[in-house]
Amino acid sequence: MTEPPQPQIQEEPEARQQATERGEREAEIYVASQWKLVWWRFRKHRLAVVGTVIVILIYLIALFAEFVAPFTPDAFDADYTYAPPQRLHFFDKDGFGLYVYGYSTKLNEETLVRTFQVDESKKVPVRLFAHGNSYKMWGLFETDLHLLGPVEKGEPMYLLGANDQGQDMLSRIIFGARVSMSIGLVGVALSFIFGVFLGGISGYYAGATDTVIQRLIELLMSIPTLPLWLGLSAALPPEWSPLRIYFGITIILSLIGWTDLARVVRGRFLSLRGEDFVMAAELDGSSKPRIILRHMLPSFASHVIASLTLAVPAMILAETALSFLGLGLQPPIVSWGVLLQEAQNIRSLATAPWLLLPGFAVIIAVLALNFMGDGLRDSADPYAR
Repeated sequence: MTEPPQPQIQEEPEARQQATERGEREAEIYVASQWKLVWWRFRKHRLAVVGTVIVILIYLIALFAEFVAPFTPDAFDADYTYAPPQRLHFFDKDGFGLYVYGYSTKLNEETLVRTFQVDESKKVPVRLFAHGNSYKMWGLFETDLHLLGPVEKGEPMYLLGANDQGQDMLSRIIFGARVSMSIGLVGVALSFIFGVFLGGISGYYAGATDTVIQRLIELLMSIPTLPLWLGLSAALPPEWSPLRIYFGITIILSLIGWTDLARVVRGRFLSLRGEDFVMAAELDGSSKPRIILRHMLPSFASHVIASLTLAVPAMILAETALSFLGLGLQPPIVSWGVLLQEAQNIRSLATAPWLLLPGFAVIIAVLALNFMGDGLRDSADPYAR
């Protein structure tokens, strides 16, 4: 006796659509380039994405520092030395409106120290795109437009407090980001040139060349870093202009920071020398510089980028440490390390603890760069589990 035919189960449209989309994703993965695979894996690293957004925001602020900062870095008002931070208010009894409360001063008759207190009876109106101190944007054109500032010039607005000369700490931190963050990029760029060039030669040629370069790297790595920085920084002529000192510090940091990258590049070159594509390029008559730059280096470019990203925080910390010790950048240059020099005085720090705020800027920038570097390092090999 034959069994009755079973009714065919119709596949639901949603299941078919999901299967189709899954098949399309798998097909896209098979034909995707390595950089696209790196990006897909990187965006799954949430901390790295957040760090990247913060880093981009910091560099944008540094790029447009003149416009973003409420005042120019050299603007001061001696009547508001060590003025405390003011809170920015967005609403009042009439509705939306930006303003801060003014100050009332009190003189201590025993110590003759003037202290500031927020006076809620004095309201200082604040507006976006306010006119204030004039400046030259990127040295090209002159304007006095600022992103945020008091409606009337001369009114006090110190959102992060003031220093011992009555200079706005927020503006100086913003301008300090330009120097501290750019010195990391320029220093890493020079370290990249030294590290890839010497590390590539060491790994590709091997033999006596590899021995000489590795002994040089070991010599540099055996010298204590901080005394070496101090000695090289002290060797800079004191009569140099601030710009020349800036580039001098950058070159010094680069001459010391290339050794780790050179070790990484050397190891990769040693493992790639025997690969088929390298031998094919040699048999095809390609020159050795072309083999290094055109074939070997691009095969692990993602690893180099990750290493460079992790090296930027080290450059920033090195510049901050040198400037804090008084052997790096000096006023009138404004960097985070130079700003932290003002926090060395315990008495000043007890009077104005907001002088430590540049240190928090360093912490935020270094953490964001480290998160981004970790994400790039994890995504450098998209085929790894």
